[in-house]
Amino acid sequence: MSQPTYSLRDRTLAVGYGVLCHASFLLGVGAMVFGLHEGLNNGLGPFRGWSAGLANAILLLQFPLLHSFLLGKRGAPYLARMAPAHLARPLATTLFATFASLQLLVVFLLWSPSGVVLWEPSGPLRIAFQVAYALSWVAVVKTMSDAGNATQMGYLGWLAVARGRPPSYPSFPREGSFRVCRQPIYFAFALTLWTGPIWTPDHLAVAVLWTAYCVVGPLLKEERYRSRYGEAFARYQAEVPFFPRPSFLRGAK
Repeated sequence: MSQPTYSLRDRTLAVGYGVLCHASFLLGVGAMVFGLHEGLNNGLGPFRGWSAGLANAILLLQFPLLHSFLLGKRGAPYLARMAPAHLARPLATTLFATFASLQLLVVFLLWSPSGVVLWEPSGPLRIAFQVAYALSWVAVVKTMSDAGNATQMGYLGWLAVARGRPPSYPSFPREGSFRVCRQPIYFAFALTLWTGPIWTPDHLAVAVLWTAYCVVGPLLKEERYRSRYGEAFARYQAEVPFFPRPSFLRGAK
């Protein structure tokens, strides 16, 4: 296969996409970290009452629905429109990471807070929640690293174009946390939803709905992996549990 030929304009444009991607990532994840910690009391959404419930429901649902759609074959052409046609395919990881980050930013920036606090721990219990919340984000960082930061953070795409090379996609991850369970990123993501210290109706809604997505979403992902990797992924599924489970349960059928 011949090496792609990218002009100076293409490479410069790729770097621009990279800057946008990583700026969006920092803003989106930062908004989520702060928003969950504060029980989503800091959103800038203007709505109240039933209109707030409707607006927040739309914000909540757009993330899992669009996230899954854009990962599939039917959604890929829509994602490709975010870049010039000849760069859309090599920039696929960059485009997806950018869009996912902007989705998170929109949720936590435009959330309309209820202003109701259901429960907020104090003293040693609050410290315990703070530590658990911090560790859950450490787990997110670790699992993303095990999956390959180049893909997860989107720089596999733009960096390849900037270097004048085709992107080299790794096989499905099997090392590190992926030796303990098949979906450690989703598991770690779910932990962040339940360890924030301030509990409001808003926080509870996000935790319940997005935890459900953390269970259902990977099922669709595994269907794609079975189609792409065949018997190799089927063996991995047979050997490694979906989510972590205690050692005394690992032999249970």
